[in-house]
Amino acid sequence: MKDTRDGVIAGLIAYTAWGVLPVYFKAVEMVPAVEVLLHRIIWAVPFGALIIFMRRQWPEVKRALTHRQMLLWLAASAFLIAVNWYIYIVAVQTDRIFQASLGYYINPLIFVLAGVIFFGERLGRLQTGAVVLAAIGVLVLTFSGGEFPWIALALGMSFAFYGVIRKRVVIGATPGLFVETLVLMPVALIWLGFLTASGDAAFVSASPGLLELLLAAGPITVVPLVMFAVAARRLALSTVGFMQFLAPTMQFATGVYYGEALTLPRIVCFACIWAAVVLFSVDAIGQQKKKASA
Repeated sequence: MKDTRDGVIAGLIAYTAWGVLPVYFKAVEMVPAVEVLLHRIIWAVPFGALIIFMRRQWPEVKRALTHRQMLLWLAASAFLIAVNWYIYIVAVQTDRIFQASLGYYINPLIFVLAGVIFFGERLGRLQTGAVVLAAIGVLVLTFSGGEFPWIALALGMSFAFYGVIRKRVVIGATPGLFVETLVLMPVALIWLGFLTASGDAAFVSASPGLLELLLAAGPITVVPLVMFAVAARRLALSTVGFMQFLAPTMQFATGVYYGEALTLPRIVCFACIWAAVVLFSVDAIGQQKKKASA
Protein backbone atom coordinates (compact mmCIF):
# COMPACT_ATOMS: atom_id res chain seq x y z
CA MET A 1 0.00 0.00 0.00
CA LYS A 2 2.80 2.38 0.91
CA ASP A 3 4.61 1.58 -2.36
CA THR A 4 1.47 2.37 -4.34
CA ARG A 5 0.96 5.65 -2.47
CA ASP A 6 4.60 6.64 -3.01
CA GLY A 7 4.32 5.68 -6.67
CA VAL A 8 1.24 7.86 -7.16
CA ILE A 9 2.94 10.82 -5.43
CA ALA A 10 6.09 10.35 -7.55
CA GLY A 11 4.02 10.09 -10.74
CA LEU A 12 2.06 13.24 -9.91
CA ILE A 13 5.29 15.13 -9.23
CA ALA A 14 6.79 13.96 -12.55
CA TYR A 15 3.80 14.72 -14.76
CA THR A 16 2.98 17.99 -12.99
CA ALA A 17 6.57 19.15 -13.50
CA TRP A 18 6.36 18.27 -17.20
CA GLY A 19 2.92 19.90 -17.38
CA VAL A 20 4.14 23.28 -16.14
CA LEU A 21 7.39 23.17 -18.12
CA PRO A 22 6.13 25.88 -20.54
CA VAL A 23 6.12 28.31 -17.60
CA TYR A 24 9.87 27.77 -17.18
CA PHE A 25 10.64 28.25 -20.86
CA LYS A 26 8.46 31.38 -20.92
CA ALA A 27 10.52 32.70 -18.00
CA VAL A 28 13.74 32.35 -20.03
CA GLU A 29 12.30 33.27 -23.44
CA MET A 30 14.66 36.24 -23.74
CA VAL A 31 17.44 33.65 -24.19
CA PRO A 32 17.59 32.09 -27.71
CA ALA A 33 16.18 28.57 -27.89
CA VAL A 34 19.46 26.94 -28.86
CA GLU A 35 21.26 28.53 -25.89
CA VAL A 36 18.52 27.35 -23.51
CA LEU A 37 19.01 23.85 -24.94
CA LEU A 38 22.79 24.06 -24.36
CA HIS A 39 22.28 25.07 -20.72
CA ARG A 40 19.75 22.30 -20.25
CA ILE A 41 22.27 19.71 -21.45
CA ILE A 42 25.24 21.13 -19.54
CA TRP A 43 23.56 21.56 -16.15
CA ALA A 44 21.75 18.23 -16.36
CA VAL A 45 25.15 16.47 -16.17
CA PRO A 46 26.37 17.56 -12.69
CA PHE A 47 22.88 17.32 -11.22
CA GLY A 48 22.42 13.91 -12.85
CA ALA A 49 25.78 12.81 -11.42
CA LEU A 50 24.56 13.76 -7.94
CA ILE A 51 21.41 11.66 -8.37
CA ILE A 52 23.45 8.73 -9.73
CA PHE A 53 25.74 8.97 -6.70
CA MET A 54 22.83 9.08 -4.24
CA ARG A 55 21.14 6.08 -5.90
CA ARG A 56 24.42 4.16 -6.31
CA GLN A 57 23.91 3.63 -10.04
CA TRP A 58 27.50 4.17 -11.18
CA PRO A 59 27.89 0.49 -12.22
CA GLU A 60 25.08 0.97 -14.78
CA VAL A 61 26.75 4.12 -16.11
CA LYS A 62 30.14 2.40 -16.34
CA ARG A 63 28.62 -0.57 -18.16
CA ALA A 64 27.01 1.76 -20.73
CA LEU A 65 30.19 3.77 -21.30
CA THR A 66 32.32 0.64 -21.80
CA HIS A 67 29.86 -1.28 -23.97
CA ARG A 68 30.38 -0.05 -27.53
CA GLN A 69 27.01 -1.05 -28.98
CA MET A 70 25.07 0.29 -26.00
CA LEU A 71 26.99 3.56 -26.17
CA LEU A 72 26.22 3.92 -29.88
CA TRP A 73 22.50 3.37 -29.25
CA LEU A 74 22.55 5.93 -26.44
CA ALA A 75 24.38 8.42 -28.69
CA ALA A 76 21.55 8.02 -31.22
CA SER A 77 18.90 8.46 -28.52
CA ALA A 78 20.82 11.49 -27.22
CA PHE A 79 20.54 13.14 -30.62
CA LEU A 80 16.78 12.46 -30.76
CA ILE A 81 16.11 13.78 -27.26
CA ALA A 82 18.14 16.93 -28.03
CA VAL A 83 16.03 17.49 -31.17
CA ASN A 84 12.88 16.90 -29.13
CA TRP A 85 13.95 19.37 -26.42
CA TYR A 86 14.89 22.02 -28.97
CA ILE A 87 11.58 21.79 -30.84
CA TYR A 88 9.68 22.02 -27.56
CA ILE A 89 11.59 25.15 -26.48
CA VAL A 90 10.93 26.75 -29.88
CA ALA A 91 7.23 25.86 -29.59
CA VAL A 92 6.90 27.61 -26.23
CA GLN A 93 8.96 30.64 -27.23
CA THR A 94 6.93 31.14 -30.43
CA ASP A 95 3.53 30.83 -28.69
CA ARG A 96 2.68 27.37 -30.02
CA ILE A 97 2.09 25.61 -26.71
CA PHE A 98 -1.13 24.06 -28.07
CA GLN A 99 0.92 22.24 -30.71
CA ALA A 100 3.39 21.05 -28.08
CA SER A 101 0.48 19.76 -26.02
CA LEU A 102 -0.95 18.04 -29.09
CA GLY A 103 2.41 16.38 -29.73
CA TYR A 104 2.40 14.70 -26.32
CA TYR A 105 -1.27 13.70 -26.62
CA ILE A 106 -0.59 11.82 -29.86
CA ASN A 107 2.74 10.45 -28.63
CA PRO A 108 1.23 7.21 -27.20
CA LEU A 109 -0.58 6.63 -30.51
CA ILE A 110 2.68 7.08 -32.41
CA PHE A 111 4.26 4.59 -30.00
CA VAL A 112 1.54 2.11 -30.98
CA LEU A 113 2.27 2.66 -34.68
CA ALA A 114 6.00 2.28 -33.98
CA GLY A 115 5.23 -1.06 -32.35
CA VAL A 116 3.42 -2.14 -35.53
CA ILE A 117 6.26 -0.98 -37.80
CA PHE A 118 9.31 -2.05 -35.79
CA PHE A 119 8.10 -4.92 -33.60
CA GLY A 120 5.36 -6.52 -35.71
CA GLU A 121 2.61 -5.75 -33.19
CA ARG A 122 -1.04 -5.66 -34.25
CA LEU A 123 -3.55 -2.90 -33.67
CA GLY A 124 -6.69 -3.78 -31.74
CA ARG A 125 -10.07 -2.33 -32.70
CA LEU A 126 -9.96 0.40 -30.06
CA GLN A 127 -6.37 1.27 -30.95
CA THR A 128 -7.31 1.49 -34.63
CA GLY A 129 -10.22 3.77 -33.75
CA ALA A 130 -7.92 5.96 -31.65
CA VAL A 131 -5.39 6.31 -34.48
CA VAL A 132 -8.16 7.15 -36.99
CA LEU A 133 -9.63 9.81 -34.68
CA ALA A 134 -6.20 11.36 -34.12
CA ALA A 135 -5.59 11.42 -37.89
CA ILE A 136 -8.96 13.14 -38.44
CA GLY A 137 -8.06 15.77 -35.83
CA VAL A 138 -4.73 16.50 -37.49
CA LEU A 139 -6.36 16.72 -40.94
CA VAL A 140 -9.04 19.12 -39.66
CA LEU A 141 -6.39 21.37 -38.15
CA THR A 142 -4.33 21.25 -41.35
CA PHE A 143 -7.05 21.90 -43.92
CA SER A 144 -9.68 23.87 -41.98
CA GLY A 145 -7.33 25.74 -39.70
CA GLY A 146 -4.61 26.28 -42.29
CA GLU A 147 -2.10 25.14 -39.69
CA PHE A 148 -0.05 22.04 -40.41
CA PRO A 149 0.93 20.79 -36.93
CA TRP A 150 4.58 20.09 -37.76
CA ILE A 151 5.68 20.85 -34.20
CA ALA A 152 3.20 18.34 -32.75
CA LEU A 153 4.18 15.65 -35.25
CA ALA A 154 7.91 16.33 -34.85
CA LEU A 155 7.65 16.13 -31.05
CA GLY A 156 5.56 12.96 -31.14
CA MET A 157 7.71 11.20 -33.73
CA SER A 158 11.08 12.19 -32.28
CA PHE A 159 10.04 10.97 -28.83
CA ALA A 160 8.55 7.77 -30.28
CA PHE A 161 11.79 6.94 -32.12
CA TYR A 162 13.65 7.83 -28.93
CA GLY A 163 11.48 5.33 -27.09
CA VAL A 164 12.11 2.64 -29.71
CA ILE A 165 15.88 3.02 -29.26
CA ARG A 166 15.68 3.10 -25.47
CA LYS A 167 13.61 -0.10 -25.57
CA ARG A 168 16.62 -1.82 -27.16
CA VAL A 169 19.03 -0.63 -24.45
CA VAL A 170 18.93 -2.31 -21.04
CA ILE A 171 19.61 0.62 -18.75
CA GLY A 172 17.64 2.54 -16.11
CA ALA A 173 15.92 5.81 -16.94
CA THR A 174 18.21 8.03 -14.85
CA PRO A 175 21.56 6.40 -15.82
CA GLY A 176 20.40 6.44 -19.45
CA LEU A 177 19.64 10.16 -19.37
CA PHE A 178 22.96 10.83 -17.63
CA VAL A 179 24.91 9.02 -20.36
CA GLU A 180 22.91 10.81 -23.06
CA THR A 181 23.61 14.25 -21.62
CA LEU A 182 27.24 13.25 -21.02
CA VAL A 183 27.55 12.36 -24.71
CA LEU A 184 25.99 15.70 -25.71
CA MET A 185 27.97 17.80 -23.20
CA PRO A 186 31.21 18.28 -25.24
CA VAL A 187 29.22 19.60 -28.21
CA ALA A 188 27.16 21.83 -25.89
CA LEU A 189 30.28 23.25 -24.20
CA ILE A 190 32.02 23.97 -27.52
CA TRP A 191 28.87 25.56 -28.96
CA LEU A 192 28.33 27.73 -25.86
CA GLY A 193 32.01 28.68 -25.91
CA PHE A 194 31.67 29.77 -29.53
CA LEU A 195 28.59 31.87 -28.69
CA THR A 196 30.48 33.46 -25.80
CA ALA A 197 33.55 34.25 -27.91
CA SER A 198 31.42 35.83 -30.64
CA GLY A 199 29.48 37.93 -28.13
CA ASP A 200 26.17 36.20 -28.88
CA ALA A 201 25.74 34.37 -25.56
CA ALA A 202 22.81 35.88 -23.66
CA PHE A 203 23.88 34.47 -20.29
CA VAL A 204 27.06 36.62 -20.23
CA SER A 205 25.07 39.82 -19.67
CA ALA A 206 22.13 38.16 -17.92
CA SER A 207 20.82 39.26 -14.54
CA PRO A 208 21.51 37.06 -11.47
CA GLY A 209 17.88 35.93 -11.53
CA LEU A 210 18.12 34.76 -15.15
CA LEU A 211 21.40 32.96 -14.45
CA GLU A 212 19.74 31.09 -11.60
CA LEU A 213 16.91 30.09 -13.92
CA LEU A 214 19.38 28.74 -16.48
CA LEU A 215 21.19 26.77 -13.76
CA ALA A 216 17.82 25.37 -12.70
CA ALA A 217 17.58 23.64 -16.10
CA GLY A 218 19.56 20.77 -14.54
CA PRO A 219 17.12 19.76 -11.78
CA ILE A 220 14.13 20.67 -13.96
CA THR A 221 15.38 18.08 -16.47
CA VAL A 222 16.49 15.32 -14.09
CA VAL A 223 14.06 15.37 -11.13
CA PRO A 224 10.85 14.58 -13.11
CA LEU A 225 12.61 11.64 -14.77
CA VAL A 226 13.71 10.25 -11.40
CA MET A 227 10.14 10.59 -10.09
CA PHE A 228 8.83 8.90 -13.23
CA ALA A 229 11.24 5.99 -12.71
CA VAL A 230 9.96 5.58 -9.14
CA ALA A 231 6.33 5.67 -10.32
CA ALA A 232 6.94 3.18 -13.14
CA ARG A 233 8.54 0.74 -10.71
CA ARG A 234 5.74 0.92 -8.12
CA LEU A 235 2.56 1.32 -10.17
CA ALA A 236 0.69 -0.77 -12.72
CA LEU A 237 1.41 0.15 -16.33
CA SER A 238 -2.24 1.09 -16.89
CA THR A 239 -2.01 3.62 -14.04
CA VAL A 240 1.17 5.15 -15.40
CA GLY A 241 -0.33 5.16 -18.90
CA PHE A 242 -3.40 7.04 -17.68
CA MET A 243 -1.30 9.56 -15.70
CA GLN A 244 0.81 10.42 -18.77
CA PHE A 245 -2.08 12.48 -20.17
CA LEU A 246 -1.87 14.82 -17.17
CA ALA A 247 1.18 16.63 -18.60
CA PRO A 248 -0.26 17.59 -22.02
CA THR A 249 -3.55 18.57 -20.35
CA MET A 250 -1.69 20.99 -18.08
CA GLN A 251 0.34 22.23 -21.07
CA PHE A 252 -2.94 22.87 -22.91
CA ALA A 253 -4.12 24.90 -19.90
CA THR A 254 -0.92 26.96 -19.93
CA GLY A 255 -1.51 27.67 -23.62
CA VAL A 256 -4.93 29.06 -22.68
CA TYR A 257 -3.33 31.05 -19.84
CA TYR A 258 -0.79 32.64 -22.20
CA GLY A 259 -3.58 33.70 -24.56
CA GLU A 260 -3.17 31.34 -27.52
CA ALA A 261 -6.25 31.47 -29.76
CA LEU A 262 -8.60 28.51 -29.29
CA THR A 263 -10.06 28.51 -32.83
CA LEU A 264 -12.83 26.18 -34.01
CA PRO A 265 -10.43 23.91 -35.99
CA ARG A 266 -8.25 23.62 -32.89
CA ILE A 267 -11.28 22.76 -30.75
CA VAL A 268 -12.34 20.06 -33.25
CA CYS A 269 -8.78 18.75 -33.44
CA PHE A 270 -8.42 18.48 -29.67
CA ALA A 271 -11.91 16.96 -29.36
CA CYS A 272 -10.81 14.20 -31.74
CA ILE A 273 -7.55 13.74 -29.85
CA TRP A 274 -9.31 13.59 -26.47
CA ALA A 275 -11.74 10.99 -27.85
CA ALA A 276 -8.74 9.04 -29.14
CA VAL A 277 -7.14 9.27 -25.69
CA VAL A 278 -10.31 7.79 -24.12
CA LEU A 279 -10.28 4.87 -26.56
CA PHE A 280 -6.56 4.35 -26.01
CA SER A 281 -6.98 4.38 -22.21
CA VAL A 282 -9.92 1.97 -22.28
CA ASP A 283 -7.90 -0.42 -24.43
CA ALA A 284 -4.85 -0.14 -22.13
CA ILE A 285 -6.96 -0.85 -19.03
CA GLY A 286 -8.59 -3.82 -20.78
CA GLN A 287 -5.21 -5.26 -21.78
CA GLN A 288 -3.93 -4.85 -18.22
CA LYS A 289 -6.95 -6.69 -16.80
CA LYS A 290 -6.47 -9.55 -19.26
CA LYS A 291 -2.82 -9.89 -18.24
CA ALA A 292 -3.76 -9.80 -14.55
CA SER A 293 -6.41 -12.52 -14.96
CA ALA A 294 -4.01 -14.64 -17.02
